[in-house]
Amino acid sequence: MLRNARRAFLYSVVLACSAQAFAGPESFDSEQGRVTVATVAEGLEHPWALAFLPEPAGMLVTERPGRLRIVDSQGRLSKPLDGIPEVYARGQGGLLDVRLSPDFQQDRLVYLSYAEAGEGGKAGTAVGRGRLADDNSGIEDFRVIFRQQPKLSTGVHFGSRLAFDGEGHLFIALGENNQRPTAQDLGKLQGKVVRIYPDGRVPDDNPFAGTAEARPEIWSYGHRNQQGAAFNPWSGRLWTHEHGPRGGDEVNIPQPGRNYGWPLATHGIDYSGRPIPEAKGKSAEGTEPPHYVWERSPAISGMAFYNADRFPAWQHNLFIGALVDQSLIRLQLDGDRVAHEERLLKSLGERIRDVRQGPDGYLYLLTDSPSGKLLRVGLEAP
Repeated sequence: MLRNARRAFLYSVVLACSAQAFAGPESFDSEQGRVTVATVAEGLEHPWALAFLPEPAGMLVTERPGRLRIVDSQGRLSKPLDGIPEVYARGQGGLLDVRLSPDFQQDRLVYLSYAEAGEGGKAGTAVGRGRLADDNSGIEDFRVIFRQQPKLSTGVHFGSRLAFDGEGHLFIALGENNQRPTAQDLGKLQGKVVRIYPDGRVPDDNPFAGTAEARPEIWSYGHRNQQGAAFNPWSGRLWTHEHGPRGGDEVNIPQPGRNYGWPLATHGIDYSGRPIPEAKGKSAEGTEPPHYVWERSPAISGMAFYNADRFPAWQHNLFIGALVDQSLIRLQLDGDRVAHEERLLKSLGERIRDVRQGPDGYLYLLTDSPSGKLLRVGLEAP
């Protein structure tokens, strides 16, 4: 614990010393005081995810067209790293999530999720890992450890957030490729949360391991397009969120073997304005209700629990990015219950794609645009 505190302190010092290189900060009103926003880096093409490297190396940032870069402590962008797999960069597809191995200090492994092309112009989500070179110039020996099968996407609903638990498992939150019935089909990997070992092996205690005609990787099913996944640091349980159709974005706490409803149960309607053909209503027998739901979709992406000491007012809050609503959503938690919601930063006018808590206790956001930004968000001292 002392070592982690020292790391956070050193990271804070590095960033504080380079603060003059950041544009801003601007400040905005919130229920908990003035929120500050500084631009750390810009000129990123549709950035999708970020991961913090050990100090003082900076952060890895993915760009959807297929580039992985390092943003250093001064906000400078590296050239694209070598060794990145070829991606299916169409529609919502491309290079997506990035996570460091839990043992990165020893193995330097980086995990990437991305849209991978298949036959007939179709694509699916893939996950692979490789070693970050000692000079940080590229990813070495990249190897695919998971492929969504079959490949059904024509450019949408790849999902693909990654999260490690504390017991040696990797969870992958997947989309249903806009093929609604597949989310209920246990023989397909669309619309599922899957649980594997970091090398791609399937745990024997997965809920459908050994079940005929079911994929053993599956942890939960009945999901639509999941673009948020994080472990609650207080309960140790996985939380995910997913896009509804026209309405019905939702947060879930996926339990093994459970059905989360899509498309049998939804709070949304089709983009045409008609009901979802398969839907039986907002609930359906044998399915789990959402833990939290938005009747009107903010179009959520990225999520981070706040458990740092820097801003005590944010303790036990969950932060979620919103694309269409162009806001940072703050959910105040009472245990697992969402006690209050606040929308932050709407006046920025930015689509927020990813949210991460930094080792310095600030929040870091990525904005989704052809010239996207990396933002650092905090609270002014009272």
